[in-house]
Amino acid sequence: MGSDHVYEDLVLRLSALPIDSATALLTCIAGALILLLVFRRSSLSHAKTSSVKPVSSSAPANSRLRVATIDPSRLNAPNYGYDDVRVSKLLIHPIKSCRGISVQSARYTPEGLENDRLWSIVDAETKAVLTARDFAKMVLITPRIDAEKGVLNVSFPDDSGCESFEVPLRPSEAMMMTWQSIEVTLWGSTIDSRVCEAVNSTTDATAILSAYFGKPVYLVYKSQRPRVCDPTDAFPVLKATTVYQDGYPILFLSEESMGVIEDETRGQVGIQGVDESWRKNRMVIERFRPNIIFHGGGPFAEDLWEEIGIVNETTSTTIPSFLVVSKCARCLLPNVSPETGIRDKAVPYKVLMKIRVGIDPKQKWKACVGCNGVPLQSGTVSVRDKSVLNNGA
Repeated sequence: MGSDHVYEDLVLRLSALPIDSATALLTCIAGALILLLVFRRSSLSHAKTSSVKPVSSSAPANSRLRVATIDPSRLNAPNYGYDDVRVSKLLIHPIKSCRGISVQSARYTPEGLENDRLWSIVDAETKAVLTARDFAKMVLITPRIDAEKGVLNVSFPDDSGCESFEVPLRPSEAMMMTWQSIEVTLWGSTIDSRVCEAVNSTTDATAILSAYFGKPVYLVYKSQRPRVCDPTDAFPVLKATTVYQDGYPILFLSEESMGVIEDETRGQVGIQGVDESWRKNRMVIERFRPNIIFHGGGPFAEDLWEEIGIVNETTSTTIPSFLVVSKCARCLLPNVSPETGIRDKAVPYKVLMKIRVGIDPKQKWKACVGCNGVPLQSGTVSVRDKSVLNNGA
């Protein structure tokens, strides 16, 4: 059996396994080891006769994996052959892994959309940034921006027994110097941060959050030392910084992709733990926690984009706005419902493992949905903005 067929068989078998955290970790380790052995054996046996060939962005035609992506023939067409691609939704997530906010317009800087993931919640003992991967009910914590008062209001579900509190929206450097300094960790990065204090001195934000989590935690705000983004294969000398985002300042996603994932999910009801409720449930895009959502390009249109320009329709000029630097490999976080805070045992992770692996040659065994981006400058993006796409040439 060829290495591609061994890989496909491996993905199909692994996607049938339960997806609790321990199994997910063991699955990743086992998959990596098996792939290493397969490709090492293949490279040794063909070292004298084979040459290096580019890896296709989709699985072979006879593959049992049905990779959903766009037609690569669009790559050389002006604007990728699209008539009208527009921003359909903007989402900011002030506190990492907590509820997002839909806005009509947002300023952006090279570090992302204004107010996006400027705060995070960390384990007081390990100093690790917590996400809904670890604590699903985080998605029910609701931040609200009150620009007039200059505060971020943080509220909790009614049945939690936790009172809301407010923290400064733009703490001054002098104020931050009075807050506890803390070094927190996220995906191998060490980020200098400050433990937030509530606007009301009689309110203990740390105690309220700790009661909600059932263990000591802190709400922290990013300090001034830049957090440098890792380079990507497409941009090996990438110069970009970010805040508490997983890796890059912006996440792009096409609205139409949800329809494909939803249809595929309905076809998997009763298989590998896909619940009967998915015959009617909607696949909401908020599960994937993007920032800028596009409509008009079709499902997974961003797979081939390299640069996004925003059109100023008043002056008819196009402003080069964002680089598309890498695919977004997906974990179990989208399985958490943003409405209920309950993690589904199968959806969408197992579905994505059937239709969205093989998209990124460097992450061939991971399901990718959406793309990571870096702003090229500061500016403003609004819902209904027309977008111009190119390949960066």
